[in-house]
Amino acid sequence: TGLSTSTVIVMSGHHWLLAWIGLELNTLSILPMIMKSGHPRATEATTKYFLIQATAAALILFAATMNAWTTGQWHMTSHLTSMATTAISLAIMLKLGLAPMHAWYPEVLQGSTITTAMIISTWQKIAPLTLLYLMSDQLPTKVLLLIGLLSALVAGWMGLNQTQTRKIMALSSIAHMGWLLVAMALNPNLALLILTLYITMTTAMFMSLNTTTMKTLTDLGTTWTQSPTLTTLTVLTLFSLGGLPPLTGFLPKWLTLNELCHTKLTPFATMLALASLPSLYFYIRMTYLTVLTIPPATTNMEHKWRPHNHIPLLLSTTASLATLLLPMTSVLIPN
Repeated sequence: TGLSTSTVIVMSGHHWLLAWIGLELNTLSILPMIMKSGHPRATEATTKYFLIQATAAALILFAATMNAWTTGQWHMTSHLTSMATTAISLAIMLKLGLAPMHAWYPEVLQGSTITTAMIISTWQKIAPLTLLYLMSDQLPTKVLLLIGLLSALVAGWMGLNQTQTRKIMALSSIAHMGWLLVAMALNPNLALLILTLYITMTTAMFMSLNTTTMKTLTDLGTTWTQSPTLTTLTVLTLFSLGGLPPLTGFLPKWLTLNELCHTKLTPFATMLALASLPSLYFYIRMTYLTVLTIPPATTNMEHKWRPHNHIPLLLSTTASLATLLLPMTSVLIPN
């Protein structure tokens, strides 16, 4: 309830003080969920998350106060000074865990449960991105493009040697946020579509990991004994996250690169497309370990001796949407 209320406060108000209150409520609401397991790693993750989010929110409040002192306006849609715009943008990048302020994000997700990691990677992105959307006509375009490209590059390279699925999903989230930031700099409505598709694909992937209890790459080879259908959906979702056609994940990359080319930023579009290749490699590596390897301690029986996992309705829905939406491009594409 706290999470939803705080996000609504940020989205409904156009006052910087209300936005700050919403962000703080949003942070305080998720902290008990992260520390619920009581494990020392969870406590550490909670502390890191609190310090980062509180620092970013304080910077937003400071920048908004300095702007109000200069212009006499507290409304988000009013003119912002260049200092306030840059400071607020960088604070939101810190909240989202974008490069070069990304080091906390994989560690926090690794210390959380898979369900909490899913909430941090999806719902917790909405409030900061709402602020960016409301400021879209005043954003420093060059800064956003640079941070977006850097996030896609850094997340791809860092993901190459990871073995923990939650850390891989965290770096995947950073890379996707990089693409979203590039879209936000060019066409905010396109960024809104990309956010919706990102939340759909990430929810499907996290729920698959949670249902099959896949916490490390070595767990991936054992999933086929639980549910071949779920394993197939997981593989398709991984391909979709990698941006391969004809799956849904190709749509945001295609539209973003198309927008960049129309803006005569073809060299930048080329670099961004190349930056997604390392990410695609670690998605395909996960797919290979899921489908084409047999675990060393496999049983001789066709099915493992374990309770049947109930597949949630939300998982089947989001996984279907994460794979089948590309033919609806003409309907989804924003003006």
